[in-house]
Amino acid sequence: MPDITPLLPPSQNRKPHTAIFLSGSGSNAEEIIKVLQALDSAPLELKALVTDAPKTSRAVELGKNYKLPVIGVDIREFYAQHGESRVSIATPKGQAVRKAWTDEVRRQIAPLQLDFAIFAGFVPLTNLTEDFPCLNVHPGDLTYLKNGERLLVGLHTVPIERAILEGLHSLRSSVIIALPYTGKGAEMDNGPVLGISGEVPVDLDGVSHATLLADMRKRPSLRPRGGFGDRLEAVAKKNQENLKRGGDWVVFPRVVIDYAEGRFGMAENDQLMYLIGDKWHAIKTVIYHQNGHKELVL
Repeated sequence: MPDITPLLPPSQNRKPHTAIFLSGSGSNAEEIIKVLQALDSAPLELKALVTDAPKTSRAVELGKNYKLPVIGVDIREFYAQHGESRVSIATPKGQAVRKAWTDEVRRQIAPLQLDFAIFAGFVPLTNLTEDFPCLNVHPGDLTYLKNGERLLVGLHTVPIERAILEGLHSLRSSVIIALPYTGKGAEMDNGPVLGISGEVPVDLDGVSHATLLADMRKRPSLRPRGGFGDRLEAVAKKNQENLKRGGDWVVFPRVVIDYAEGRFGMAENDQLMYLIGDKWHAIKTVIYHQNGHKELVL
C-alpha cells in the first residue's frame, strides 16, 4: 500500500473548524446546517456563515435562525469603494480589487482558525482555495468524460444544458475540492470528485430534444446578462432545481461529514482513497444514494 495523506489533516485536541460560504438563497447551506445540527455529535465545529452579499443573501436570516455568527464583506460595495462600477475580474484593476476583497475576507475570518470551508452557492471566484481545502457542490456529474475531459463543467445552467444536449437521461451532483483560480474558466471544476449523488431523472417538460438543440444553435456567442431566456435555459433551470433537491441535498452534507471524519485521502500517485474502518480503498469517487447507502466506485 502506498503512503496515503489524509485530505483533511487531523486537528490536535479539537474537532476541525469550518464555515459555510454563500451568496444567495442559502438552500444548500440550510440543508447542511440542519443535517449537522440533527447529529448527536457532529464531527466538526461550524464556526460561522460567510457571505459576499449580506444585504441580499439569506445569510443573516440563517444566522439568526440557527444561532450562527455571520461575516459579511459586501463585494459590490467593495468594488464601488475602489472606483469600479461592475464586479468583474476582466481587467487588471478588477483583478486587483478582487484580490483586495479576498484579503479583507481573510482578515475577518482569521479568528475562526478554519481547517476547511464549505462553498454552498458562493459566487465569487476567489483564491481562498489556496488557504485551506474548500468543498464545493457542482450541478453536474464530473466523473462523466468525453474525449478524456470532464464534459459537464461550467457556470449557471451550462452543466445541465450539456447533459441534456448530450442525451443523458439522468443527472448527478458532484462535490469536489475547489482548486485555486488562475484565469481559466474550467479550473474551478477540476478538483478531486469526492462524491456524487445518485441519479436524478432528466425532465424535458414536453420539449423535444431537437427543439432544444435548435435553441442552442440560435444563441449568441456571449451569454446576455440575465441569461438567454430560451426554452433550453428554462428546461435546464427546472432540472437544476430538481437536481438540487435530489442531488445536492443528498450528497453535499454527507461528503462534508465524511470529509470532517478524515475518510478521504490521496495516495502518492494522486489516487483518491476512502477509509472504511482501518482500511483505505482506492476509488474514483463515492456515490451517495437517497436511501442512505454509499457505493464506492473503484
